[in-house]
Amino acid sequence: MKTDAQLQQDITAELKWEPSIDAAQIGVEVKDGIVTLAGHVDSYAAKWQAERATQRVAGVKALAVEMDVRLPGSSIRTDVDIARSVENVLLWSTAVEEERIKVKVEGGYLTLSGEVDWEFQRQAAATAVRHLMGVKGFSDQIVIKSRVSSNIVKSDIEAALKRGAQAEAKKISVAVHGADVTLSGAVNSWSERDLARQSAWNAPGVRNVIDNMTVAH
Repeated sequence: MKTDAQLQQDITAELKWEPSIDAAQIGVEVKDGIVTLAGHVDSYAAKWQAERATQRVAGVKALAVEMDVRLPGSSIRTDVDIARSVENVLLWSTAVEEERIKVKVEGGYLTLSGEVDWEFQRQAAATAVRHLMGVKGFSDQIVIKSRVSSNIVKSDIEAALKRGAQAEAKKISVAVHGADVTLSGAVNSWSERDLARQSAWNAPGVRNVIDNMTVAH
């Protein structure tokens, strides 16, 4: 098991390794495996990438984000400009039915809401707008419209976990209630945790994935 000092060094190195981040802007503190990121970044995309980079490091038990976004003058956009850009991007996305997505921008903070049929569509919408200039924060409130929840079969999700996580799948417990799936148990890394969540989301009709998994070291 890594010490807090070792984990801090690894996270700092990973942030420096990520080309889309200016690691000098970000402070890293670690206590009992819980990581806090602080500082100021110049875009929401940089903030999101810093979070993802940190989660890639083995040994991270939890992450607290205290970074704020301070846009340089050249990146500042009005809420109207941001909203128009979001609508145009969603219109050109082949994975998103843009008429089903509602857009709200307030003070540079973007919220997407509405209903889609699949998790990949929700992810596609988020990916399409996350890097837009002028966005200071992003809230994803898109929900999955359950179409075939009666067809959700626990064994199907477990089989998908075995195909992806292999030996680690037997450590993950799957519970299905209506269109909601609960995952519990221990995994060895954040990447395995993400893989398990994605496997559950890929089942048709899943409306919500409740993640009760822990990262064991």
